[in-house]
Amino acid sequence: MSIGGVERTEAPDTQWVSEKTAAQLTGLSVHTLRGHRLRRKGLPYTKVGRAVRYSTIDIASFMQAHRIDFS
Repeated sequence: MSIGGVERTEAPDTQWVSEKTAAQLTGLSVHTLRGHRLRRKGLPYTKVGRAVRYSTIDIASFMQAHRIDFS
């Protein structure tokens, strides 16, 4: 699907959250998320103007990738 000339690749039920909410969901501080963006590591993000948004799908994938399983 194309929206405003941009191809839409995300699932239609993707939720976008602020950096504050992303910090709460991951247990990381907002300061850490900002540092990760500066160093181009950590969670993928989207910027719309000055607003930074994180996909809940990306947050879940990030948390799953960093999961420690003892079995």
